[in-house]
Amino acid sequence: MSIPLTVIEDIIDASGAAPRIEALLPRGVRCRQLTARTLLTGMMLTLDDSRPAQLTRVHAALTSLPAADQERLGVIARWQTGPHQLTYRQVEHTFRLAAAALGKDEPDGAPSTGLQATSDQLLEASIPPEHAQLTSALAADWTDVETWSRPPRHGSTSCADPEAAWGHRTSNLPGPRGEMFFGYYLSAAVMVAEEHGPAVPELARRMTLCSCALDPARALVPVLTAMSAAGIALGDIIGDSGYAHRDAAAWAIPLRNAGAQLVQDLHPHDRGPRGTHHGAIIANGNLYCPQTPSTLLQLGPLPPGAPADDIASHDQQAAELARHKLGRHTTDDADGYHRVTCPAVTGKIRCPLRPASMTLTRDRPEILEPPEHPPACCTQQTITVSPDIAAKTRQKHDYPSPEHRRSYARRTGSERTFSTIKDPATTTIARGWCRLTGLAPLALWLTCLLTVRNQRILPAFDARQASNTRRAAARPPPRKRTRRRTTLDSLAAKPP
Repeated sequence: MSIPLTVIEDIIDASGAAPRIEALLPRGVRCRQLTARTLLTGMMLTLDDSRPAQLTRVHAALTSLPAADQERLGVIARWQTGPHQLTYRQVEHTFRLAAAALGKDEPDGAPSTGLQATSDQLLEASIPPEHAQLTSALAADWTDVETWSRPPRHGSTSCADPEAAWGHRTSNLPGPRGEMFFGYYLSAAVMVAEEHGPAVPELARRMTLCSCALDPARALVPVLTAMSAAGIALGDIIGDSGYAHRDAAAWAIPLRNAGAQLVQDLHPHDRGPRGTHHGAIIANGNLYCPQTPSTLLQLGPLPPGAPADDIASHDQQAAELARHKLGRHTTDDADGYHRVTCPAVTGKIRCPLRPASMTLTRDRPEILEPPEHPPACCTQQTITVSPDIAAKTRQKHDYPSPEHRRSYARRTGSERTFSTIKDPATTTIARGWCRLTGLAPLALWLTCLLTVRNQRILPAFDARQASNTRRAAARPPPRKRTRRRTTLDSLAAKPP
């Protein structure tokens, strides 16, 4: 189903991206027939028709509009010699000026401030306010985007796209799991439902493009923190181990300072015990009793498709591990410090070093061999935890608890977003989709593509929600079933 022209124009007008681009374009003696607003409209019309990102397609999309729309958009202009229809050279010229204005004078593989602001404005305008207010949770991920340029020849560094670089991607095809490609990393933050909230459409709310020579996780952080600075609250940020394995100053700390809560998979190198703090064991982002069984501290996540028995056993171990975790005594202060207390003090385990805990019922774990020289976490009522303790691995839920597993499952929303823009049946961003080189032209096309993709899935989401509501209303109430019981008296009353 194609997107109405009025919807595309409303998004462009609401974003304010067209006046921003127009203000950056040079002004000549003669006015340009093609405006930035009409150029963006033509690009979205091209992508909505599942056409490749080519300027010839933009020209064809604009000149195929009804005559009234062509005159309104300036595709047909009134010259002194009569009506003049837009030419391909004019499309090429205006796009080249826009890409140059949004690019950097000295390209470094990262988008300019103006280019990133244009992307943010268009994507935010493509999200209806009623959906944007339903959730503040975002699923983050990155994917590969190949450039049209061939990589540099062996022994040289020059090519048609100097900002592109060699990157690595994971392939699900038969053969090696990973392979190299030449191009860029596309990062996206996709809306997902809150943990106990209503369903929301998985709309791309932010994106950024960077060279493979740069870190995509570090490139996405300023985009997300800018949302908080603009008054858009950040909630759960769900990411895989590729984000969690970054230095705390590169990913976790800036997002926490912006008000976000992290839900992420830990890298195998970050799992398990990682030192101590006042005697308490640092593991998986939390502090645990010094006598916590090592088998519990080494507990890892469940593999995909685990049987029910394994899930029940894993959840039981996670619950027992949670009993050994030091409990929070205070919330974070202005500097990020908080205090925690021994799990025996909070009544989660029995420990001889805490005599009051020995009066608890025996269904709680018991420390049979307390430390010979108890550390501060065993002798003091509380200990202070500074913000640098487990700064990289600390997150919203205990890892790998059932709550974390259910919350982290929302991350697939970002993967579905990339699958829709890589589907060969519609628009695929494989090599050759866009034959323009450079970061600015490619980022502008990808922004328009995700904007169009947001509009594509909205009607399907609304139809699905309406269908679910209709089915729930039409479903008859459950019939009360009476259980028949055979009693001894009824058996005795039967004739032999």
